[in-house]
Amino acid sequence: MSRYELLIGRRYLRSGRGNRFVSLISVISMVGVAIGVAVLIVVLSVMNGFESELRERMLSMTAHASISGIGAGINNWQALTEASLRDPDVVAAAPYIEEQALLIVRDRTSGASLVGVLPEEQSKLTDIRQKITDGSFDQLAAGKFGIVLGSQLAKALGVEVGGRVVVVTAQPVITPVGVMPRSKTFKVIGVFNSGMYEFDRTLAYMHLRDAATLYRMGDEVSGLRLKLTDLFRAPTAVRDLALSLGGGYYVDDWTRKHANFFRSIQLAKSMMFLMLLLVVAVAAFNIISTLVMVVKDKQSDIAILRTVGATPRSILSIFITQGTLIGLIGTAVGVALGVLLALNLEMLVHGLEQLLGIRFLDAKVYFMSDLPARVQWGDVVKISMTAFGLCCLSTLYPSWRAARTQPAQALRHD
Repeated sequence: MSRYELLIGRRYLRSGRGNRFVSLISVISMVGVAIGVAVLIVVLSVMNGFESELRERMLSMTAHASISGIGAGINNWQALTEASLRDPDVVAAAPYIEEQALLIVRDRTSGASLVGVLPEEQSKLTDIRQKITDGSFDQLAAGKFGIVLGSQLAKALGVEVGGRVVVVTAQPVITPVGVMPRSKTFKVIGVFNSGMYEFDRTLAYMHLRDAATLYRMGDEVSGLRLKLTDLFRAPTAVRDLALSLGGGYYVDDWTRKHANFFRSIQLAKSMMFLMLLLVVAVAAFNIISTLVMVVKDKQSDIAILRTVGATPRSILSIFITQGTLIGLIGTAVGVALGVLLALNLEMLVHGLEQLLGIRFLDAKVYFMSDLPARVQWGDVVKISMTAFGLCCLSTLYPSWRAARTQPAQALRHD
């Protein structure tokens, strides 16, 4: 493409004295592309922010990976813990016992997942200490039979710190009146609020030794929970660790345990991208009508250029240049605007809430008061390349029509 083709294509973006309407349509096309790109970046950034927030809240209450016995508990968990900590991928390892039970407080009952832990070791894996809203997690001690409940579970049972909870297991006990389920009374010593209803409604902690006594496990534990240096390598790292320990273990990680949450977010993100891409496509294909009008308006100019020696390929290049510049400017402005809005979205939402006197996100309903947004530059590049590609594609037909213009027919009425 020669210099004069670029020069003429750039000049056609500005209106002449005769027709400013064509220039206005060009500006509208740029604005449409910019708005579509900006909205797409902001929406995907919010989806990324929700995914990141959800992942952080989940991993604040659960381990990156776990190793458990197949069909039975693990006896030599002390040796396995020491061997696991020698692995460079493992930051912390702690034993646990996890079973289902029925919790009873007066006339209220609720099912729960009971987890027996060592308080000091569990604090290295999760942020449970920071999630305590009443009482203390460190008061869990062997033989004291204390229990820490999730906030929603405590609310459902109508119990507070200092209250008593009867824990009923499925293990039978033979009594003079017949076979009865095994039960034990625990004292509530703490309540935590993780911000995740799934955990707050169904999870309860007790000391590892108390859980072993309740479920008659002796020196066995259900398995080991691990915190890794790279949480995204959890599936590979925990499998390699289990093999290095001799195999014969069941391995699990956060990507499998909470797969449905993240799959639903990825599906929603993909659908939002496709739907909002239609907005960008409409704005991009508006360039077709813009260039068709320009070609119609510049018939005499095209004819003169052809008579002085311009080839059809040069005419094609002139109008491709014009359409490409419209797409390039619109995409660049949209990327800048979208990134700027996404990076300052939280501040803008708070300002709008103060201005209107309303709350868009009530923490009591959504468990978060802010609208998270996280810009991923991979998404920005994908959006900008897709939008610019659609803009370039929309220039082909008008430019082809301009290249087919015959000078004699165009100048017949001039």
